[in-house]
Amino acid sequence: MHMLATLGGFGSLLSPARPKNLKIVLFIPALLFAAIGYAQTTIPDTPAGKALRAWLDAFNSGDRAKVEAYVKTFEPEQSIERMMAFYNRTGGFDLRAIESSEPLLIKFRVKEKASSTIAIGSIHLKDAQSGVIESFSLRAIPAGAVVENVKVDSAERQRVIDGVAKNLKESYVYPDLAQKMEDAIRANQKRGDYDAITDPDSFATRLTHDLQAVSHDKHLGVNYSPVKLPPEGQKPSAEEEAQFRKMLEQTNCSFEKVEILPRNIGYVKFNAFPDPTICGPTAVAAMNFLAHVDGIIFDLRENGGGDPKMVAMISSYLFDKPTHLNDLYNRKEDFTTQYWTLPYVPGPTLANKPALVVTSKSTFSGAEEFTYNLKSLKRATIVGETTGGGAHPVWGHSIDHHFMIGVPFARAVNPVTKTDWEGTGIEPDVKVDASQALDVAVKLATERIKDNEKKNPVP
Repeated sequence: MHMLATLGGFGSLLSPARPKNLKIVLFIPALLFAAIGYAQTTIPDTPAGKALRAWLDAFNSGDRAKVEAYVKTFEPEQSIERMMAFYNRTGGFDLRAIESSEPLLIKFRVKEKASSTIAIGSIHLKDAQSGVIESFSLRAIPAGAVVENVKVDSAERQRVIDGVAKNLKESYVYPDLAQKMEDAIRANQKRGDYDAITDPDSFATRLTHDLQAVSHDKHLGVNYSPVKLPPEGQKPSAEEEAQFRKMLEQTNCSFEKVEILPRNIGYVKFNAFPDPTICGPTAVAAMNFLAHVDGIIFDLRENGGGDPKMVAMISSYLFDKPTHLNDLYNRKEDFTTQYWTLPYVPGPTLANKPALVVTSKSTFSGAEEFTYNLKSLKRATIVGETTGGGAHPVWGHSIDHHFMIGVPFARAVNPVTKTDWEGTGIEPDVKVDASQALDVAVKLATERIKDNEKKNPVP
């Protein structure tokens, strides 16, 4: 069993909203590369090739207007903010090769400009007329790994479908939905709906779409890896652990900005809740830098989730007594894990200071837990857009050497509301477009600080 970011993914190269083996490759919604290296290869003049060229031109430009135009035409569900943030971290990508090309499907190889990372990408269009991208993935290839070109035949389709059904039955959080999902893909298979699909990325995307059409669970997904997956249960090697730690360190554990705004308002922007055993010191440093602010704003507009233990750790700076934050009920094990604020955190807390959380439609999973917990406890004001609506923690299970499935195995049970945000997202207290949310939050923080000063005047 491969552990994924328990309440959502974060990290490096990959495809939209589909869980991956966190120890092998980390990811955020597909927004990567760029290509000043056009001369090294020729992009075919096909619908898929045109989409690739448009994406490369927009992303590699680093120009927000170009990225917005690309998203509007080719990826309407994509996050412009995340694309821009990812560009800032990578500096773009050089196109190295076109691996294969069909009218609606193109696969390619790129190299990150800021490092030696090589990745394999895939773009699959819905149809030639609209040019809209149905699936877009990019996978970092570990050094020395062998990329295998897998074609999906009838035996592989059967093996994957059987593996999907088995893992859903064993672990999916709602057994009745697991059965309905199996019935749906078995019916599709019987009708021959999958017979013409030979591309593994396309097959994984189609299965994910069909499963989510029944469950509406955004954490659930079938994934394909061009590199052989490790055996089920195998622990990451020391080298893999070191690479993972290095990646977190190079991205500053996803903490992008920590500063003190005018009126002594603390501001922290971070895009994941990574493992506190590695990233705890970074979180402590961020919160201690803001130890003496009069109010604090958490910017989670690009935060895709992470580890509930980090959610609890950062939350602990907002309370001065033990506080029950959330529970996770594991269906298979019939066991509930409680999450409370920590009895101690290094440095002062901000228990009596106004707190605000800035959200967008891309705020997801563990970032939603943080937001939902604070809203339910009336500890923070939520400003921005309704969040993504993913509350189920997920584990990755290998199906064979190249396919795996991320299975949501538990559900959140908030101690105040007795429910969660699955499928609905979190409605902000102050609803405003994500692009304006920070400005609104700063104004609100200023007002709250003034109110605090009137209630507690300095002698």
